[in-house]
Amino acid sequence: MAEITAGAPDRARLLSDFSAHLGAQRGLSEHTNRAYLGDVDLLLGYASRHGRTTLDSIDLGVLRGWLASMATTRHSRATLARRGAAVRTFFAWATRTHRVPADPALRLATARTGSALPTVLQVEPVNQLLDQARDRAQDGDAVALRDWALLELLYATGVRVGELCGADLAAADVHERTLRVVGKGDKERVVPFGLPAQKALAAWLERGRPLLAVPTSPPALFLGLRGGRLDQRQARSVVHQAASLAGIDDVAPHALRHTAATHLLEGGSDLRSVQELLGHASLATTQRYTHVSAERLRSAFQQAHPRA
Repeated sequence: MAEITAGAPDRARLLSDFSAHLGAQRGLSEHTNRAYLGDVDLLLGYASRHGRTTLDSIDLGVLRGWLASMATTRHSRATLARRGAAVRTFFAWATRTHRVPADPALRLATARTGSALPTVLQVEPVNQLLDQARDRAQDGDAVALRDWALLELLYATGVRVGELCGADLAAADVHERTLRVVGKGDKERVVPFGLPAQKALAAWLERGRPLLAVPTSPPALFLGLRGGRLDQRQARSVVHQAASLAGIDDVAPHALRHTAATHLLEGGSDLRSVQELLGHASLATTQRYTHVSAERLRSAFQQAHPRA
């Protein structure tokens, strides 16, 4: 049976085979693939430290002990739920491929992730954010033009920051005002955007991007200072800095996605359309934005109605 202690060749081979399975069989995103692989590696380390040095020696008690050891720390419920999903996926694969005789994770339960409502901005702070970005771009600075276009598109389309950073030039149709992105599970979708985003994107492509591009630049829609593809960390930094300069509460790019979805529903869009726009596999994921709208309505009622 495979040795799973740190540095063992069998453990490295096991993780490599599991990684190949995740990439080829399940169609998970690269980010999820890395997270699952790291989660399983953590489990194997925990097991070996507790005397379970082979894969078939890991039982349900070890799995529960591993999750319990993290539940008492500052790990979020979402992290614990993902790690539970990772080990269930791993042992289901290990059982099918005869690496273990039985699946010890079949009865493994993890805490629900909870129903915390996403962060959503009101219309006025969004306008402040985007107006500030537009004003900073008026002098033609390449970075300011890029940041303006990035912010406008994040709010206009509701795409994930990784989807936008991964988009190439050919994915954007400025005249038709559409953007083609690749989401979770390598699923492609086309999302529309409005006139303000069109104006910002056109300015970036015509006056900003040529100033940052170098001979080795990829065909990325957005570039970093050195001419490479803008990565997610840099894009998040753009959003945080823009919020600070606009004098609004700090937000992350995903808050602009939540905000776009909520504003669409409040404006009369139906759930199915918003689901397609966001690339949600399940309508239930989109439905949480109806709760956000209801909470905002309830808050407005309590503040304004004399008999609230």
